[in-house]
Amino acid sequence: MAFSANPLALSVPDPTFETWLRDSGYLDLLDQRTTDLHRISATTTTTTTTNSNPTSPPVAPTVTTSFFLTNLLNHIGILLSLITVNPFSKLTNEDFTHNTPPWTLGFIGYSDSYSFPSSRYQARMRVTENNKRYCRNYFTLFIVFFACSLYQIPIALVGLVSSLALWDLFAYFVKRWELDNHPITRECLLRLVQCATAVIILVCNVQMAVLYALGVSYAVMMLHASFRKLTPIKQPTKGKQK
Repeated sequence: MAFSANPLALSVPDPTFETWLRDSGYLDLLDQRTTDLHRISATTTTTTTTNSNPTSPPVAPTVTTSFFLTNLLNHIGILLSLITVNPFSKLTNEDFTHNTPPWTLGFIGYSDSYSFPSSRYQARMRVTENNKRYCRNYFTLFIVFFACSLYQIPIALVGLVSSLALWDLFAYFVKRWELDNHPITRECLLRLVQCATAVIILVCNVQMAVLYALGVSYAVMMLHASFRKLTPIKQPTKGKQK
């Protein structure tokens, strides 16, 4: 445990408390706590700026404009910081073995399941944790986007099918001619099939379909993961609160 259980303890250092919340699975509390601390800090800053010189004339429009610009620049900085976040830093093979979260209540959620990240730390935390939780959903979206890109680029679909057919022929002839007993011939034929596959992919623009699917799915994943609030693993039923 991060600290010894003590029901009489009234305060715990922030780093220790955050470590305990993370290790205990209460990431939703840590997410909400980060948002509340940022809101309190912003309110305190605005109040201090307004009351810094009570004898001066009212400057409410100037303060409002300055706060709006600061808030806008902060939001832009948070969005730009997503470029430097590695969403796969905590992803493991075990995350793909779990059941796919429900698309409605789990993945999409409700209208109050989203909020703009209040800080770069919160955005980074949401991206890494949500990517672990919804990795199977994101992979399914990539397959859907890839299928749509193949539909938009029919020649890429022809190239993909041709490549698969070429490798099926290679496996068929290896088994029929028993090329496993002739490693040199098998290696030469393998290199020939690889070169033919590369030519088909380049000519049929299969790589463009893959790039389109990767770009769109990555953008959707980053936006969803950063705006999606961290919620408990077991979602309570809406409208059945005790």
